Amino acid sequence: MTKKERFEKLIAYFQENQPVAETELDYTNPFELLVAVILSAQCTDKRVNILTPDLFRRFPSVHEFANSTPEEVFEYIRSCTYPNNKAKHLVGMAKMLIKDFNGVIPDNINLMQKLPGVGRKTANVIASVVFNQPALAVDTHVFRVAERIGLSTNAKTPLETEKQLVSYFPDEIIPIAHHWLILHGRYTCIARTPKCHKCGLTDICKYFSETH
Repeated sequence: MTKKERFEKLIAYFQENQPVAETELDYTNPFELLVAVILSAQCTDKRVNILTPDLFRRFPSVHEFANSTPEEVFEYIRSCTYPNNKAKHLVGMAKMLIKDFNGVIPDNINLMQKLPGVGRKTANVIASVVFNQPALAVDTHVFRVAERIGLSTNAKTPLETEKQLVSYFPDEIIPIAHHWLILHGRYTCIARTPKCHKCGLTDICKYFSETH
């Protein structure tokens, strides 16, 4: 099976079985999503969704974050991973958004990465979800799933995986493909004991063919 055929079969499978795939982070506007994605680094979406309601009630917009302090923000996010750093990033991000971008998230991935706490993965999520751009964020789930199935080959970094994936996925598929792969990795192709018996992709999966 060629890599092109593998991608075509994967796309057909998900289009039939998971035509709707979205982020599991709760948000009501692009800024809230940006905050939630920053908080989700090395933290579960479930945990982030528990703490963001109180956080957004206290800081309903970029201006409240910018006028706050890391110490105050910390009190609302102390239950997530690395709350000290994330509190600093959120306040710094809000200040820069107002100072350099008139309080509006830029739609350019490179510009987004100038914001504190925003790396390539976060910028790609925002570009994909908010601006519907052909950007594909590679987290640990996507990295693992792409390697196991055989969508990526010998990729050593998330960026290498990203480049391989976007070269095969059609542009219009990329935004939803990001969620397909994340959700598949989160619930089926899990890290330690993948649930191959529940997976509909075993006929194209290199890992399955090598282990069964």
